[in-house]
Amino acid sequence: AACGGTLRGPEGTFSSPNYPSPYPPNALCVWHIEVAPGLGIQLRVEAFSVEGTASCLFDRLELYEEPSADGSTGAPARGGMARFCGHQLPPVLTSSRHVMTVLFVADEGVADDGFFATYQARNATEKTCSPAEFSCGNGECRALESMCDGWHDCPDGTDELNCTGVSYPAFESVCEPLEVEMCLGLSYNTTSFPNIWLAIPDQAGAAEVLQDYQTLMELACYQHLRPLICSLFVPKCTPDGGVLQPCRAVCLSAEQRCQQSLGLLGILWPINCNILPDSRDPVECFQP
Repeated sequence: AACGGTLRGPEGTFSSPNYPSPYPPNALCVWHIEVAPGLGIQLRVEAFSVEGTASCLFDRLELYEEPSADGSTGAPARGGMARFCGHQLPPVLTSSRHVMTVLFVADEGVADDGFFATYQARNATEKTCSPAEFSCGNGECRALESMCDGWHDCPDGTDELNCTGVSYPAFESVCEPLEVEMCLGLSYNTTSFPNIWLAIPDQAGAAEVLQDYQTLMELACYQHLRPLICSLFVPKCTPDGGVLQPCRAVCLSAEQRCQQSLGLLGILWPINCNILPDSRDPVECFQP
């Protein structure tokens, strides 16, 4: 089914092919949305049901805020991109520029009902949150239950300001032997769960998610690819019971060297390296 194209005007709608019927396999749709210069684009996904995996590696909806002439982006998500799959509605996103690209990808496997989305031209600085959300200092919307929960959910930390009289439950982390078969024989042999970054409750859950990465881990494009993937899903446990995420530089090296191989398979690099610790210190992040 035909899909994609350029959408112009102050408002509009678009959807996955065949919506509300299931989308076809092997779909690739690219929409370029343009509104008047000086305005932003508020994108609202009204219905959403797309095959879900932990990394959205197979079927997915991706939103890109296109760079300005000087190369900078005002991003709808970290790194200029937001990627969604599963059945939970994505948040309402407002770009800071008048152009946005939306990409929908489906592989040859399981199909779902797809999505239906609307967009409106808005003041670029106007970010409207729903009644069940609050606005971070930079205008991003977060769920109300994220306020004063002990974690910085807003990039600027405003969700944890002025939290008086709040007590947080103790977070106890204990090292446990690494048992995930795909990750045995690495430079570390203990881990700790739950994996709070990827919302994986235990090693059995991590082993199930890692099945989606079997093809990636078998590529010979980067010698430390298996340790990198494993340290994301089954992180190294430190002597004090904490865990280490992989270092950003390791992730970026893997992305650079593996993009061509993945491209031949029709797969995008699945990890947003920019959210990982920007350090080369093995005390702060994991180095294979």
